[in-house]
Amino acid sequence: MVKEYTFDRVIMSPEEFEGLLEINRQDVYYVAAMTVAALCNYKDGAEKCHAMINMLKNPAEPMSVYEKQFLRDRLSGKEYKPYSYLSGTSPQNGYIPAFPAKVQVADNPYSFTAEDWATLLLQSSGADSQRQIKLRRKKSTGEWFLVEQFLLADIREPVINEQGAVIDPWA
Repeated sequence: MVKEYTFDRVIMSPEEFEGLLEINRQDVYYVAAMTVAALCNYKDGAEKCHAMINMLKNPAEPMSVYEKQFLRDRLSGKEYKPYSYLSGTSPQNGYIPAFPAKVQVADNPYSFTAEDWATLLLQSSGADSQRQIKLRRKKSTGEWFLVEQFLLADIREPVINEQGAVIDPWA
């Protein structure tokens, strides 16, 4: 199954993010899509992104120092990576989305092999294979929480930057 979610924009305030997340936290696919939105906010400020990711995670298990360093290492100078999960992006257009943009979240036969656990798949426009995101459901509330994401591995470099200037004339 593939579910698609539309974002009018992904840069938002933590308060707006929290409101959107609480509307549909029982939908595991939606929580996965909101992870992309949270990661897109890194370029607007690491602390803002951390706050949003902490909203996605179980409150008893906030982001560790390692997880924050991991985001910094994977996104510093490569803030375009999370945008590659939005429809209409490509290396040729610098991963710059046209809004409204869509995020597709898929499952496969192995996505729900353990009770209250899910491994879903997202496709980056800069990668050949889908990337995983792992989530866990809280039994008492039915809410889904982010456990781990594998969305930030390297992808093809953008050909142009946000201003439309050519980065790689050999691309």
